Amino acid sequence: MSSEPESTPEQKQLPKPPGLLRSSGLVGIMTMLSRVLGLVRDMVIARYFGAGAGADAFFVAFKIPNFLRRLFAEGAFSQAFVPVLSSYRENQSLSDVQRLVNAVAGSLGLVLLGVTLVAILGAPVLTAVFAPGFLDDEVKFALTSDMLRITFPYLLLISLTAFAGGILNSYDRFAVPAFTPVLLNLAMIAAAIWLTPLMDEPVMALAWGVFIAGALQLFFQLPFLMRLGLLPRPRVDYRHEGVSRILKLMAPALFGVSVSQINLLLDTVLASFLQTGSVSWLYYSDRLSELPLGVFGIAIATVILPSLSRKHAAASADQFAATLDWAVRAVLLIGLPAALALALLAEPLIATLFHYGAVTDRDVAMSAQSLRAYSAGLLAFMLIKVLAPGFFAREDTKTPVKIGIIAMVANMVFNLILIFSLAHAGLALATSISAWLNGYLLWRGLRKEGAWQSQPGWSRFLLQLLFANGALAAVIVWLNAPVSVWLANGGYQRAADMAMLVGAGVAVYFVALALAGVRVRHFRHR
Repeated sequence: MSSEPESTPEQKQLPKPPGLLRSSGLVGIMTMLSRVLGLVRDMVIARYFGAGAGADAFFVAFKIPNFLRRLFAEGAFSQAFVPVLSSYRENQSLSDVQRLVNAVAGSLGLVLLGVTLVAILGAPVLTAVFAPGFLDDEVKFALTSDMLRITFPYLLLISLTAFAGGILNSYDRFAVPAFTPVLLNLAMIAAAIWLTPLMDEPVMALAWGVFIAGALQLFFQLPFLMRLGLLPRPRVDYRHEGVSRILKLMAPALFGVSVSQINLLLDTVLASFLQTGSVSWLYYSDRLSELPLGVFGIAIATVILPSLSRKHAAASADQFAATLDWAVRAVLLIGLPAALALALLAEPLIATLFHYGAVTDRDVAMSAQSLRAYSAGLLAFMLIKVLAPGFFAREDTKTPVKIGIIAMVANMVFNLILIFSLAHAGLALATSISAWLNGYLLWRGLRKEGAWQSQPGWSRFLLQLLFANGALAAVIVWLNAPVSVWLANGGYQRAADMAMLVGAGVAVYFVALALAGVRVRHFRHR
């Protein structure tokens, strides 16, 4: 492939992008597949390792690079890279876009390689920083450090994967990046089942599964970049105008887009001082709360960022505001019933998915406590995902960083207040409260700047949501069985009962929406 392809008339006359509802639905379906397999992955991990010391050690070793991935690759980098790339796509030739991609690939790759080497050498230091409570347990501390040396290169691989996905998303190729996380779950499931018996320390198999998954995810996307004509030829060039813009936007974006992830990591640090199992209880409940967040919240955010960036580049202020309003309504439509269902079905969900093998009745009860606390902030987590792009699309990263710092400080204060009375559940509740503060401040800032303007029909829409969610809560309370029944039933019975409950709840909710006058056409938007 030529490193400097020339633009063609077809490339200058860009195709009309698909509707946001259709694109969000496509990303949501792919993400749903990934999240379902993620739950299967967690069920396998729970079955093999439960909530013991080995599981705690792995979750920390995985959480550190995974946290940095969300903070850096899917957070600051993506939110800075996609608007700049969209601007180049809108206003420059394909050869200019190729030069930008080459420069970013080389510059990003060099930095990530250096960070990865330092982290591998300093794994014990990172473990002490992120899980200081493990210092009192030499075996757990050493195991975490050893696994971190294997899992940390995942940051390098998945950051380059996010870079490739950002290019594909900017050209409205949403399906491939959305499908890519499936490979992580498949690799970890395979590692848990087939590598575990081969390891002297069985839980080390999970660390190798993470490493293998990172490589698979990166190489999976390269053929699609080649088909698009934008396969990177890495070139280190920090003086490139586009690279300079990205770097300028990234520094404050590190805080602005990923405060919720910083808060979750603070939860892990504090949970490491609590009784054994606390890290795992938070992990299992966080995984469940992330299912609707990933399937819907992140799907909508993924789709609207390129759209908002193009509308900002084209100076379409009214369309920009209408797109943000559409995103907020879409989040409310899905986020409210999801949060309600998680709160009402906390124990049944945990029991259905994780109450096997080494997971005890007590583990179910403890995980359910933190799941309810996370469910209180689920809607806020989703709103943050769709409101933050309203700033980043306009290349404003200073406002979100100010808001992020406020929310992070608030989270630390709430952690210290609630951990003494509610233990691990208090950490989850503090995260939820600070997420609401973060979401409110983002919304207020967008409204004040005129980037978000309320569209007609909000009062009617809120009444429709109230009616539909009331119907959903009623059917769940009516059909749900006592917790003791869920714990006593076998796995197949629990799965059948949960499928019935979820099916009935979804049916009642959407029928109630239809009766209230909500139609699919109301959510079609470009």
